[in-house]
Amino acid sequence: MCDTIVALGNSTADGKVLFAKNSDREPNEAHELVIIPRAKHQPGEMVKCTYIEIPQAEETYQVLLAKPFWIWGAEMGANEFGVTIGNEALFTRDPYGKKPGLIGMDFLRLALERSKTAHDALMTIIELLEKYGQSGNCGFAHKMFYHNSFLICDPGEAWVLETSGKEWAAEKVKDVRSISNAITIDNIWDLASANLVQHAIDKGWCSDKDQFSFSKCYSEPVYTLFSDAHKRQHCTTQQLKAQKGAITPAMMMAILRHHDDKSDPNWSPDKGITGADVCMHAGWGPIRGSQSAGSMVSTLDRSDTVHWLTGSSAPCTSLFKPLWLDCGIPEYGESPQGVFDELTHYWRHEAIHRAILQDYALRLPLIKPDQVRFEQQMLDEVNQNLAGSYNQRKSISEKYFKMAQEIESTWLQKVISQHSKHRNRLLYQSAWKKFNDEAKMNQA
Repeated sequence: MCDTIVALGNSTADGKVLFAKNSDREPNEAHELVIIPRAKHQPGEMVKCTYIEIPQAEETYQVLLAKPFWIWGAEMGANEFGVTIGNEALFTRDPYGKKPGLIGMDFLRLALERSKTAHDALMTIIELLEKYGQSGNCGFAHKMFYHNSFLICDPGEAWVLETSGKEWAAEKVKDVRSISNAITIDNIWDLASANLVQHAIDKGWCSDKDQFSFSKCYSEPVYTLFSDAHKRQHCTTQQLKAQKGAITPAMMMAILRHHDDKSDPNWSPDKGITGADVCMHAGWGPIRGSQSAGSMVSTLDRSDTVHWLTGSSAPCTSLFKPLWLDCGIPEYGESPQGVFDELTHYWRHEAIHRAILQDYALRLPLIKPDQVRFEQQMLDEVNQNLAGSYNQRKSISEKYFKMAQEIESTWLQKVISQHSKHRNRLLYQSAWKKFNDEAKMNQA
């Protein structure tokens, strides 16, 4: 489960395209940041994706990937030309491919490595989809199969691509746009697969082209309903529309941190076995098996594209840090795996995150002042140094990655030292005990 949003230059405060996404995955499915350099490849060379090999491109571009540690591709990322993409799981009435093949995250990386514009990336995914289809397990501890949608952006434009099997439709974004885990394109699109409508008629999902709606005909109702995709997509869309013309990176970060009951000071993610927020917290049962494992906000500009990433779960408990693709990723720990390792940023933060979850209403406010001060200072300094020299930008990125580690190093003791009488609901406690046991974590 995920949420991905974009605001074009006609809707932002500074006229630049803004992209943002929460990557919602399983709690122990560690999230990592990697940069893959530009490379040339030999004729006939193959590239091994998550499951299968396909012919490699003659040249692949430098890419930043924010990804589940075990997958070749990524849930979100960008390349050296500012092309930036997020993908979403879609639950459709077409059967899911179970055999090893290309999965949505593979399409995303392949498009970033092979495209100089958002439109190029759109056509790359479409070409690969129509040639290979989409197939393969996308789950970590639990098998999960689905189709995919994509929000594809560059400094000038953005596209939404939604798929079911080998069928697809694409819509060019006009101002602000949001996608979640449901088909959002109805009966108007800019591009579509040749058989999109006829396939639905042949399946009996509609009687003729006049009755056709991509979202109504192709959506699988049960998973789409319980993912709360329509509610989340409406939530993010309304926030974007309400701020249209004045949208900033800070606002995009705030949207990714949205909780429906944020006005209630006693709100806790232990309430309920259904329901999913934009800032998603895992709980008990199959419907609440995902949490926001990593978050990304990007300002796309032809002269200076900057990305802010958490590299950690739950944006409400995380710090966004600035990164420029040409400056590399500052040192922030080793690559994570699916079990606790204090040498990795993801798992160091998980110790804090899971301690906060033990009494969310009491403990989250303990870190909020640090979070607000850090990000305000960071955003101000980045804004003052846009289009700065390589050394300036690299120094800023390294400074805030280091500062974030120093701040977070104080958080665990800060939250666990706050005595709590709160007891989470039994099913929620049970779920997190299981997650912690599987991750080999010993919680305070």
